[in-house]
Amino acid sequence: MADQAFLARAIAQARGLEPADLVIRNVGLLDVITGDVTTTDIAVCGDRIVGTHAAYEGRATIDGTGRFAVPGFIDTHLHIESSLVTPAEFDRCVLPHGVTTAICDPHEIANVLGVDGIRYFLDAAGTTIMDVRVQLSSCVPSAAAETSGARLLAEDLLPFRDHPRVIGLAEFMNFPGVLHAEPEVLDKLAPFQDGHIDGHAPLLSGQDLNAYVAARIVTEHEATSAAEAREKLAKGMAVLIREGSVSKDLHALAEVLDENTSSFMCLCTDDRNPLDIADEGHLDHMIRTLIAMGRPLHHVYRAASWSAARTFGLFDRGLIAPGQRADIVLVDDLAACRVAQVISAGRPVDDDLFATRPTVDPIGLDSVKRAPVSAADFVIAGEAADLPVIGVTAGRIITDHLTVRVEANGNARLADPSRDIAKVVVLERHGVNGNIGRGFVRGFGLRRGAIASSVGHDAHNLCVVGVDDADMAAAVNRLREIGGGFAVASGGEVRAELALPLAGLMSLEPFESVHDSLQALRQAARDIGSTLPEPFLQVAFLPLPVIPHLKITDRGLFDVDRFELIDEAG
Repeated sequence: MADQAFLARAIAQARGLEPADLVIRNVGLLDVITGDVTTTDIAVCGDRIVGTHAAYEGRATIDGTGRFAVPGFIDTHLHIESSLVTPAEFDRCVLPHGVTTAICDPHEIANVLGVDGIRYFLDAAGTTIMDVRVQLSSCVPSAAAETSGARLLAEDLLPFRDHPRVIGLAEFMNFPGVLHAEPEVLDKLAPFQDGHIDGHAPLLSGQDLNAYVAARIVTEHEATSAAEAREKLAKGMAVLIREGSVSKDLHALAEVLDENTSSFMCLCTDDRNPLDIADEGHLDHMIRTLIAMGRPLHHVYRAASWSAARTFGLFDRGLIAPGQRADIVLVDDLAACRVAQVISAGRPVDDDLFATRPTVDPIGLDSVKRAPVSAADFVIAGEAADLPVIGVTAGRIITDHLTVRVEANGNARLADPSRDIAKVVVLERHGVNGNIGRGFVRGFGLRRGAIASSVGHDAHNLCVVGVDDADMAAAVNRLREIGGGFAVASGGEVRAELALPLAGLMSLEPFESVHDSLQALRQAARDIGSTLPEPFLQVAFLPLPVIPHLKITDRGLFDVDRFELIDEAG
């Protein structure tokens, strides 16, 4: 809260009676409301913009000649854990791309460590340069069909409701629970009726969608078609266009973003790893792609800033105007969204600024509690039969519910690389019950070996896809030894790995090191035949039982459309 002395300084600097703390001189200011570009000075006092459309003197100055100033970008829905780095490294990785506010759901760490995970993120959010806001994880676990490391009830979340960094209730994935007015669901929804509740309702429509929105769930990032997005906009939801490392909906939804809808649409990444951030960018990548696709330029920037701020009740940002938070991105080219410099809360972003941050100790370093496994644990008993098989498509977390002939040797059902049929096994890793769920998957292209991950949305059990039982065991056992992460095995040996010891989800290394390890992992996956651009996050989404159509958890195959477990592999 600003004190009177600050307000007096801000007013004096706005009037030009004293030099501003910072002045960006002679810059082209993009008005995301009108689309006008005006060459002007921008004056900043502390963390607040105090002057535009005028000339100012400043104690510090930045020459903006030939550049354009746009409001800082707001990622409206993401899981920092999916960047595979700590919040501090995420800050250092993403803020230079112009993302000055990130609205995160610590759902992944909450499934492993419960309220301790939420506290960790709130503590970390107090140290980052970018403004990290937290949504309270609403569905831990996401479904009763999986075993998570924690269970969060309404009474666990309510103590955090009024925390200054908390916006509201995170994505409500249990939409069947909403539709059936389950008491535990209503316990969580009721206290947030006067606040913000994020949505998560893939393919929901008609009266069921009406019922979902009637519970005052106001946003949706799971729309995957223009028709779905338009129905949800028509029913009052704000639609968040998502472009992550696996879920890529931007091209399908781009046509919906125009002058009529941009105030009700936002941008988000959901799950994006350092390799893709380094190769393509973050929200800057989405902005330049949308503009290249013909979307109106200032409406794209509006969705990335002003619309996002209003949707989430952050009324102090989203415009470059007096009184707004001084989150400013300087770009060399508006259409290309080529970021040249970032100002976060009035502070020019550089290495020296990042060096001022206090550290937060990691937690959950012993979260993989699975006993060692052997090849025998990956045998799938049964005769040859037509079985339900998960169908994977690159760039989508929605899977197909296939029926495929699976052959057997005696009473053991077999993977068949020649027909792109691999085994998929989920092993409970929280030390709760030792469950193992087994099934088959098509779409990875594996010719040999195995890929294993301790990132397994949302309960984050161990998930392994492979065509050789011994390699599957080798990959899983290596994850036990390194505290979680990713591993590729073939010929009985681990060929590449990335340790993620913080809750089995995040590295303790700089994002540059994670980037290099991911490159080695992708190459190792290609070497064993993987045809997927992002095989590791694709593995990680196989256990997610709230995304259609067929998934697998530690309890077995799960029919999401019917929301029930089916027989293990048949």
